[in-house]
Amino acid sequence: MINFEFLEANKENLRVQYLTAQPFPYLIIDNFCDEEKLLRAYDSIPELENKSRDYAFANNKFEKSNYKVLSPELEELYYDLSSDRFNAILSFITAKKTFVDPKNHGGGLHQGKKNSFLDMHLDFNYHPLQKNWYRELNLLLYLNKDWKPEYKGGLKIKDLRTDEEAELEVPFNRLIIQQCAPYTLHGYDMTNFPEGRYRTSIYNRKIEMCHFVN
Repeated sequence: MINFEFLEANKENLRVQYLTAQPFPYLIIDNFCDEEKLLRAYDSIPELENKSRDYAFANNKFEKSNYKVLSPELEELYYDLSSDRFNAILSFITAKKTFVDPKNHGGGLHQGKKNSFLDMHLDFNYHPLQKNWYRELNLLLYLNKDWKPEYKGGLKIKDLRTDEEAELEVPFNRLIIQQCAPYTLHGYDMTNFPEGRYRTSIYNRKIEMCHFVN
């Protein structure tokens, strides 16, 4: 599903782009997946009913952690994102040795319905269940078919240290890799998608194993 050959052939440039991005390290990768497979994955997604875990600062936002059960394409994507091959690429690009939380705590398939928004916020860094796991990266794969800027819902990021900010567009088949740190705010403004269309993304969290010294 993932276009591994492209990533491996361009990992040096991708590393430079990630490490030098402002306001803090992030990376945009377009055509991240095989387009035909991702379209089939998109077509298999139903309207979700479970409220997202970030409901305290979000509106009309829903999620499904175990999205791989919805279709063979989504299962393939899940295992590609969890694979050693992808981890090796990601570790090179970000200069961090990471792995996927196998239970995808707080991650998965996210769907913003009518008037959805996500207030600017900081994510947790230390895992709530595994106290020696430290989250380093957020990975967001967008499934917004035929997205237009007037639909809104672009990913807003802000560095608390400098107050510098940016807004990133969220078209179909775009992966955004974002550093997750105590100063990396992110969110999105209220959406304006056409009736029956939702702001859709697959959200993975990359974790670093930490060792505490008493």
